[in-house]
Amino acid sequence: MSKNLVIVESPGKAGTIEKILGKNFKVRASFGHVRDLPKSKLGVDVEGDFEPQYLIPTKAKKVIKELKEEVKKVDTLYLATDLDREGEAISWHLTQALNTDKDKKLKTHRIVFNQITEKAVKDAIVNPRELDMNLVDAQQARRVLDRLVGYKLSPFLWKKIRKGLSAGRVQSVAVRLIVEREREIQAFKSDEYWEILANLKSQISNLKSGEFQAKLIKKDDKEIKIVNQKEADGVLSDLEKAEYIVGEVRRKEKNRYPSPPFTTSTLQQEAARKFGFSAKKTMMFAQKLYEGKNLGSKGRLGLITYMRTDSVSLAPEALDSIRKEILDKFGKEYVPEKPCFYKNKSKGAQEAHEAIRPSHPELSPDDVKEFLDPSEFKLYSLIWKRAIASQMNPAVIDTTSVDIDAKSQTSNLKSQNLSEASPRYMFRATGSVVKFPGFIKVYTEDIDEGDKIDDEDKEGYLPPLTEKEKLYLLNLEPQQKFTQPLPRFTEASLVKELEKHEIGRPSTYAPTLSTIQDRGYVTLIEKKFVPQEIGFIVNDVLVEHFPQIVDIDFTAHIEEKFDDIAAGKEDWHKMIKDFYGPFEKNLKEKEGEVKKEDIVGDEEITDIMCPKCDKPLKVKFGRFGKFLACTGFPECKHTQPLNETKEEAEAVEKSNGGVCEKCGKEMVIKQGRFGKFLACSGYPECKNVKSMNEQKLDMKCPECGKGDVVVKFTKRKRRFWGCSAYPDCKWASWEDPMKPSTKKEPEAK
Repeated sequence: MSKNLVIVESPGKAGTIEKILGKNFKVRASFGHVRDLPKSKLGVDVEGDFEPQYLIPTKAKKVIKELKEEVKKVDTLYLATDLDREGEAISWHLTQALNTDKDKKLKTHRIVFNQITEKAVKDAIVNPRELDMNLVDAQQARRVLDRLVGYKLSPFLWKKIRKGLSAGRVQSVAVRLIVEREREIQAFKSDEYWEILANLKSQISNLKSGEFQAKLIKKDDKEIKIVNQKEADGVLSDLEKAEYIVGEVRRKEKNRYPSPPFTTSTLQQEAARKFGFSAKKTMMFAQKLYEGKNLGSKGRLGLITYMRTDSVSLAPEALDSIRKEILDKFGKEYVPEKPCFYKNKSKGAQEAHEAIRPSHPELSPDDVKEFLDPSEFKLYSLIWKRAIASQMNPAVIDTTSVDIDAKSQTSNLKSQNLSEASPRYMFRATGSVVKFPGFIKVYTEDIDEGDKIDDEDKEGYLPPLTEKEKLYLLNLEPQQKFTQPLPRFTEASLVKELEKHEIGRPSTYAPTLSTIQDRGYVTLIEKKFVPQEIGFIVNDVLVEHFPQIVDIDFTAHIEEKFDDIAAGKEDWHKMIKDFYGPFEKNLKEKEGEVKKEDIVGDEEITDIMCPKCDKPLKVKFGRFGKFLACTGFPECKHTQPLNETKEEAEAVEKSNGGVCEKCGKEMVIKQGRFGKFLACSGYPECKNVKSMNEQKLDMKCPECGKGDVVVKFTKRKRRFWGCSAYPDCKWASWEDPMKPSTKKEPEAK
């Protein structure tokens, strides 16, 4: 009979560990938390010392009963829950629910490991420790504070707006960030500007490789700004008569360094950029990789280290394994003399965690591919490549920057004085060539929309050029552009913003993003967060009446307090007391001060008639905010957005936006808060939506003759023209097909 019992959170983790420890150990799962605050009441003694009133949830009672029977059969109990504050708290709750302190014969130990490997697990068994009550208290403080905020503020929102709403320290700040970004976008006034590109060719080379592109940057030694087409035409007139001569040529070698291994937030960001994974999906697959996968003859192995971490550190043995892998797979020139060390950005990087890395660096993605589902394989590949790349030599890049002088030839025919008055233009071309790939042989990081790339970091070829060399002008490309507001947040960029402000912790990002969508505060359209009317309303109420709760600095300050409690520097009861007094006082004042009708208004019957039954529509307040509903309900169930006229509603019913690629039903044009968009007529079963950002020209496609020419934009907001029949027709052009081409035959200047 086994004399040792190990308790972990999940059955998957239990199976992997039991195979490692063998027949002398039983491994059982607690299935998560075994005690929690009650759902039916506050569960915190606000009149006393804010002690939480825990109970065993119904779903955990059977588990506790079974674990109690197992504990009676053993001499030693090992609590092997996760190594973060949440895991420490679960271990403590297990001791309380199992009454381990009453069994004088039972030896109870806490063990931790950040990867489920034979060495890590057996080392933990040999080196157990006591429960760390500072970590437990930090988790209790977070749980109690979040309960006080949520349990007190949510009913306030139910009374003043509608039922089903919620507020919270982290979720409400996340909604505020999204709402404020949307208002910046709405208030943004776009300014026109023009860029002029010159396609040039070296006279020395007759090959295609002698061609390159340069951008106009200066006029008479000053930065050039072209604000309309008239100015652009004037500059083009000068440039068409100019001769192009190579000015200064600058060449330098630069190193590009790898990114550190993943933290929770950077993994969520990169998985979103590369694969479109939600934060929730990323964590689900990471959990499976951590707990272990059956690898055939190799048995069941944990493939990655613990996935909730804000540390970029790697253990010494991991560094050795990764460096050996680099040497074996890529050669000694890719291995730096010393390991690469990275500085943790998070002030509160928790309790000596490691970064997310492969538990067995020798297992390449190809080695495990057949045992993983496609999403698991993608995530493992990402983690493996990032960890390996983080310990490789930098890439060496040869960069070249060339200034090109363009001066009108008419000056040669005039007097010296007139020549001096002739405008002088400067173009600049940049290019880079990888001299030594270093880490980019394995991995390159994606970037978010809106992030700027240094011209020198853009890979591109430049032919060999020498100062004072004359160039051919092939053609000029005038490009009309408009300044753009900051983009809406994606899951990746929102997690990045939350982390930047020290809001929340690794374990909170994924549930926060799910909650704000489940509440209807925001929705994802084309993978970008768009606030709904109810999101605006709730945010405005909280900002006006409970500014501290949605204050970014205050929320970050609270996280620092939790860190202090975990370090034993602060008493958690005092921290909660200091917060709750002013919060409760303000809440009582607002209960009497804030009126529901001031927020949502009364239901009013409008003069807009229902397009289906011709009865008047009235303003209603629903899950996503105000809308119009037919007064003929329930016989007529027509609804429409508040800002939609009868004509628009009728147009929606008749308009065909094509066929939904997800379910095959008709796509219809809808009018939303932020303009028209395409939505599936199969809603709510199918929730497919698409933007309508294509402008149709009065011109058929010059290639297929069937589709219309439409104006489109790249991800970087560069305009181009394409065929509406795409992907059947792939015609596209950077030049406006409605205007005569500026392209010229090569001519020596």
